[in-house]
Amino acid sequence: MSAQTPVPAMLMRGGSSKGLFFAQSDLPADENLRNRVLLAAVGSPDPRQIDGAGGAHPLSSKVGIVSVSEREGVDLEFLFAQLQPQNDIVDTKPNCGNMLAAAVPFALEKGMVRARGEETTLRVLTLNTGMLSDITVQTPGGVVCYEGSAKIDGVPGTSAPVLIRFLDTEGSVAGSLLPTGSISDVFDIEGFGKLEATCIDNGMPMVLVRAADLDCTAYEGVADLNSNETLKATLEKLRLIAAEKMGLGDVSAKNYPKMCLLNAPLHGGAVHTRCFIPHVCHEAIGVLAAVTIATACVMENSVADGLAAVGNPASLSIEHPGGEFSVALETDAGGRVTGAALIRTARNIMRGEIMIPSRIWNGKPSDDTK
Repeated sequence: MSAQTPVPAMLMRGGSSKGLFFAQSDLPADENLRNRVLLAAVGSPDPRQIDGAGGAHPLSSKVGIVSVSEREGVDLEFLFAQLQPQNDIVDTKPNCGNMLAAAVPFALEKGMVRARGEETTLRVLTLNTGMLSDITVQTPGGVVCYEGSAKIDGVPGTSAPVLIRFLDTEGSVAGSLLPTGSISDVFDIEGFGKLEATCIDNGMPMVLVRAADLDCTAYEGVADLNSNETLKATLEKLRLIAAEKMGLGDVSAKNYPKMCLLNAPLHGGAVHTRCFIPHVCHEAIGVLAAVTIATACVMENSVADGLAAVGNPASLSIEHPGGEFSVALETDAGGRVTGAALIRTARNIMRGEIMIPSRIWNGKPSDDTK
């Protein structure tokens, strides 16, 4: 018998992210204790996360917490937690559309809900921001199917599709689509000068800038951008100033807003991107970042205007270092974006128990005083 506390968990890939998934009932009810447990589970803070299940990268230092909802019209509730290898912050403020893709498969695997035929569609409330989405997974014979022909860039091979239809992403964290009140703003960056940006939140608060305005192209490799300390320092100065104007306050210890460089598409898409999350260049792109960028692409006078090649809003390809991400925007008669849908994939990689050292937690989920 181990002196450590075993906690049931699954290691799941959701879209192009990966992380541990827990049932809410298997974790401590006390938030501070829960966060310490999650940090121990992934092995943070440590750049290698050698003493936990994290992958030494923000994209694999994520956690999903799922529960059956008691709210009318809602099937599941999902809480996303972003952790980082090198600090002890557990950030539950922003959403993550990639990890969201694994929420329904996890609940079905865990037996929290039952399949509803050859396909199962469940309404999921993301507790981070109150966002609702309808998620459809393949369940032939009442079992989650992960095999299929759906291909998403940033993930090898093909898998069964997970369809996510977002119902209310506008102003998810910042409170409005354009939290500064303007489609674009000009910021005075110390040591750099004037810099125009679009501050926007359609599922993910983001600050978008033209790559050329920062003396780069957004076509550079991820490693080159990650080693460009001058660029990253300028982006961080912009992020801190823009966040204040977006009403987000001091975000120096936060993972949002995300930063994104834009340029004209190279491969027939709508726009070319390099996103920072927020200090590391993303090797692909986040789900809700893609939705937010796609929204900016159809907005006149945003920083994407003049760069983006927009045809049909129902099919916008957002180019990124790993390929492209297709977003279908729903718009009203006036061209205002009213919804978004996209395809992700997911897979259950491992199931079992994660061991939590007794010095951190030695008790049952309801025994939070030890």
